[in-house]
Amino acid sequence: MGRGKFKGKPTGRRQFSTPEEMIAGTSSRPRTFKKEEAEAEFEEERSDDESEESSEEESDRKKGTQGVIEIDNPNMARPKTLKAKDADMDKTTELSRREREEIEKQRAHERYMKLQEQGKTEQAKKDLERLALIRQQRAEAAKKREEEKAAKDQKKAEARK
Repeated sequence: MGRGKFKGKPTGRRQFSTPEEMIAGTSSRPRTFKKEEAEAEFEEERSDDESEESSEEESDRKKGTQGVIEIDNPNMARPKTLKAKDADMDKTTELSRREREEIEKQRAHERYMKLQEQGKTEQAKKDLERLALIRQQRAEAAKKREEEKAAKDQKKAEARK
């Protein structure tokens, strides 16, 4: 059967069993998992029988260099799990450097924002000066517009007379 212009990778082909093959048990798929599982169970049963007899010998003999060198590898040691009732609630955990710096940064920002609201920082003082100047300019412009409007109304009134 033709596969078209491009040829697929030989490792990429997947074969699926049809429902009929599964029912009939004639699937081309290997059934290694069940065999391995059965072998593992058989090995466990056999090792249980042997372990009773040779439990004394195993403590003396170890494979490879395990008997020669006994080192406590910190990477291999599993951390001791604590139960909730055994946990010490009074013990304070030390924060990492990054966490401490992050908390300090947040506190400094909060202090700065409080001073900013009170108008005690340099930037706040500059902003307030600029705001006062703008308010003054707007007040002068409004006063000027009122004067021009009054002058215009006065001219219209004189023109009607």
